[in-house]
Amino acid sequence: MTTLLILGGLVLLAGGGEVLVRGAVGAARAVGVSPLLSGLVLVGFGTSTPELVTSLLAALRDSPGIAVGNVLGSNIANILLILGVTAAISPVMIRPSVIRRDMIALGLSSVLLLAAVIAGFVDFYFGLVLILALMGYVGLAYARERNRAGEAGAVKARDWTGFGKNLLLTVAGIALTVFGARLLVDGAVELAEGLGVSETVIGLTVVAVGTSLPELVACVVAALRRHSEVAVGNVIGSNVYNALGILGVTAMVSPIRIPPEVIRLDIWVLLGATALLAVFLRTGGGLKRLEGAAFLAAYAAYVGFLATGGV
Repeated sequence: MTTLLILGGLVLLAGGGEVLVRGAVGAARAVGVSPLLSGLVLVGFGTSTPELVTSLLAALRDSPGIAVGNVLGSNIANILLILGVTAAISPVMIRPSVIRRDMIALGLSSVLLLAAVIAGFVDFYFGLVLILALMGYVGLAYARERNRAGEAGAVKARDWTGFGKNLLLTVAGIALTVFGARLLVDGAVELAEGLGVSETVIGLTVVAVGTSLPELVACVVAALRRHSEVAVGNVIGSNVYNALGILGVTAMVSPIRIPPEVIRLDIWVLLGATALLAVFLRTGGGLKRLEGAAFLAAYAAYVGFLATGGV
């Protein structure tokens, strides 16, 4: 039963997230919102919906280990697992100047995440700070990309029929993700109890990897099409949204107690992975296959440590 809950939840999360993104982007285009703004805001939030809903429900059900573990674990998996797989398929080559702004945002969001872990508690006001930081990042990104693209910002004709249809898709996507997250959280709690491990470990591994499946699929497809630079942007953007948006929204709805065990290892693994990514992108202009293999080996060692009772 536990396996069915987890698998069913993951399927609904993946399907619901896809439906939500399609509906939200379609609705935005129907009323004249630029594809650029849609991509920065709607797609960014849409692909992070599984993590958001899962962490939110976990916090409301007094399972902070799953809520926080999901955020930390997803960000660790995004760098070490997903970029590791991507680089193994096709070396990632990207000019450092292209992602300088995003890497700065990633570094700042990681520092704020560290501050939250050290504080041991994320309340409404800290959550508000995280959300404001995310809004600043999105605003700056939009302004810069708009100037670069030379968009005129002309008002387009509105298609209210198309808007209505896509709005229904959006609502359906939200419903699927909420129900899927409920199943996943229930299954994760049962799994933790059945295996005799902490909810934090399950959140860092099973839940984190499960909710990161949309990013994994997108990055693998990008690598197969030799567009691995897209994968880097996807991972960096996802990690910023996770650290600022998901933790921020969750804390504003329901204050979160940070499990003390994450300060012993997990936050440092995330900071180390982020620093390594910055070094590789800055000095080598990307990730080679050997570096991708090193990321995968590091992730395997990390999960193995957790599985053997390291936390």
